[in-house]
Amino acid sequence: MKKQLLNLLKGAGLVLAISLTVISCKKDVKSPADDKSVASTSTATTTTPRALTLVWQDEFNGTGVDGSKWNIDNGNPNVNNEKEYYQAANAAVTGGNLVITAKNQSVGGQPYTSAKLNTSGKFSVKYGRIEARIKLPAFQGSWPAFWMLGQNIGSVGWPQCGEIDIMEQVNTNNTILGTMHWNNNGHVYYGNSITATATDYHVYAVEWDANSIKWYVDGTLFNTGNIQNNVNGTEEFQLPFYIILNLAVGGDLPGNTINNGALPANMYVDYVRVYSISGGTGSTAPIGQTVTLKGFNNQYVNGQNGTQAMTCTSAVASTWEQFTVVDAGGGKVALRSMNKYVSSENGTQAITCSRTTIGDWEKFDWVPTSDGKVTFRGNNGKFISSENGTQAMTCTRATAQGWEAFGVNQ
Repeated sequence: MKKQLLNLLKGAGLVLAISLTVISCKKDVKSPADDKSVASTSTATTTTPRALTLVWQDEFNGTGVDGSKWNIDNGNPNVNNEKEYYQAANAAVTGGNLVITAKNQSVGGQPYTSAKLNTSGKFSVKYGRIEARIKLPAFQGSWPAFWMLGQNIGSVGWPQCGEIDIMEQVNTNNTILGTMHWNNNGHVYYGNSITATATDYHVYAVEWDANSIKWYVDGTLFNTGNIQNNVNGTEEFQLPFYIILNLAVGGDLPGNTINNGALPANMYVDYVRVYSISGGTGSTAPIGQTVTLKGFNNQYVNGQNGTQAMTCTSAVASTWEQFTVVDAGGGKVALRSMNKYVSSENGTQAITCSRTTIGDWEKFDWVPTSDGKVTFRGNNGKFISSENGTQAMTCTRATAQGWEAFGVNQ
């Protein structure tokens, strides 16, 4: 978790500085990083992942924490001046959520109890999309986090192992922090923030590859860290990391003024999912060819002759189920059927095949999946969904899974 400089909380955009002081162990008080080539940030850009393949998940649909996936910490971590004692009793699985509860309860010399889970030794990942849907408690003194540490921390220590803070939030504010920590002749970090109502459910995610780490809240990109060619000593981020969920009470970032009246307080985690990211954009599209598109329900996409919203309900492919792939420029494609173009309708209503010309809403990224199918991402940054044939098709999905993948000429 952690340790953000307080000026990050001001949400002022780019925060850069360097700390040459390495503080005790995993997660300590952060100093900003100063080299602008370390990372670049975009603050009002909406984007979404490329084609995704689910590789690990916990949907928390059972009756207890799955010990094959998670370790549960015991004791105080002895960092950050935190005031909680972590114990298994404060982690429960109920109602389809992992529930981490912070209590005003003295155990082990600490005035509060809470829970911390990690996947060390059970699951680690190098690159991909790591996401969780979480609802936070937001009380004075709270410090929830969804984050990752290098699996090699036991042999190299912190910050040499690297740290990726996917989400941190403190106290009662609605500032969501996303940060990376590493060693570059001492501890350095880079981070940025976005505003979101902490006490609502949100999807917090990073997308990570050999070139960059990107932070998202509900599909909105708000921070990008550059790790290409190990720039500025970022080689830590080319190795596997494990996942951590915890709710700290007090500490250097939230301060040690605790609202005891707000306790007990809960952090709800609906799911944690990890995806591999595959596919490129545009270059593999069969420009000029006429194709059919088969959905997850084994039915074909139907342009409906442009007279109504498109569906994925045709048992056989005839004229209305044929689409010509057109080069729309900039690596994007358009789909033409019956001399009309498919429109995303910018995600505000069901998609149609009714446009006579190509505008932004008629442009799509052609994104192959690892199993030979293709997904279509609209100009609104969302993916087309077949809706499994139960209703008109939409372009509203933040991620591409079964209903968003289509077989070509199958």
